[in-house]
Amino acid sequence: MSEALRTADELIAATRAWRSEPVADPRVEALALAVSANLPVLLWGEPGIGKSASLQQLAAGLGVPLETVIASVHEPSDFSGLPIVGDDPAADGVPMAPPDWAVRLARSGQGLLFFDELSSAPPAVQAALLRVVLERRVGSLELPPAIRIVAAANPPSSAADGWHLSPPLANRFVHLHWTHDPRVVARGLAGTWPAITVPTVHPARMAGAVARARGTVAGFLTARPGLVHHLPGDADSRGGAWPSPRSWEMALRLLAFHLATDTGRDALTTALVGAVGDGAGLEFGTYLEELDLPDPERVLADPKAFALPDRGDRQLAFLTAVVSAVQARTTHQRWDAGWVVLAKAVDAGVPDVAARAALDLAALRDTDWPVPAEIDAFVEVLSLSGMLPAAR
Repeated sequence: MSEALRTADELIAATRAWRSEPVADPRVEALALAVSANLPVLLWGEPGIGKSASLQQLAAGLGVPLETVIASVHEPSDFSGLPIVGDDPAADGVPMAPPDWAVRLARSGQGLLFFDELSSAPPAVQAALLRVVLERRVGSLELPPAIRIVAAANPPSSAADGWHLSPPLANRFVHLHWTHDPRVVARGLAGTWPAITVPTVHPARMAGAVARARGTVAGFLTARPGLVHHLPGDADSRGGAWPSPRSWEMALRLLAFHLATDTGRDALTTALVGAVGDGAGLEFGTYLEELDLPDPERVLADPKAFALPDRGDRQLAFLTAVVSAVQARTTHQRWDAGWVVLAKAVDAGVPDVAARAALDLAALRDTDWPVPAEIDAFVEVLSLSGMLPAAR
């Protein structure tokens, strides 16, 4: 290389050098939360606003390789695999060979898989991507569980030969709208960009976080059954976030990770809206602010010291969380404590709220455990379900 070009390359490298700093940005926190929860994320934004650069920074911060795949320039076979005929196809079958980027990720065991220009991929390619996103399979190769998947897309109006996302593919992503902040861009071009770091999960919170998340989502959907599944009527909305059992499962995981980390409430709401859509996500976020459930682990440790919530939806959510906590770690002491909790619902005059929880708790009983006195309040419902003979 000539001296002139070497010096020019040094100057180019100097313009690309930057550092990062922590910044409170709900959108960035929501991305980090979803990536931590290993949920596929789709960043929507106009061209040139830094979606790809954000993913490069995230991969660098995680210390994992980044594999970028431009979805719009690939064929369906690039994701479903190319058939390779072996010595005896009739006996061994015909394996589907994966592309090189999938092999590199499998060898690494971890990494960030980035599908760019997703909205420019034709429907046939989107259909082939379904298996990669949902099952993490590329041809005959299964990607390691630690691989995180992120995609980026331009709105169809600004994408080259843009297509609306198919509803099955769209419903597999947490959708985040990526916009630019002029102040952030100015500071970044001065040499300092926001840091994107994955939140730390606190092991001591994990069991309680999962139980509370299960109870909260179950209580909300019991109160609002119409939000369990709603496929929008227009193509634009069907290609974004909307509520379904699959996306509510994503919301449950997001909530569990939020409760087990120090992620901000605004970031959680942003991620929930990205999973189940604007209407359901905002309503669920409001429900969370008003709910404030007790920690089921603390209640099980001292079941006689707590007071049952007043509202019916809070009671249902709390009792579901308690049974979920017992199910996660079932011992005789915790099972007995669960019945003490359910008995308080009977004392409060709402045995119907506890009936479903009583059935689930009874199903966890070891046949060697004696039946507690608190179960008497649920004799009728357990008899009708056929559980009482096994419990007595």
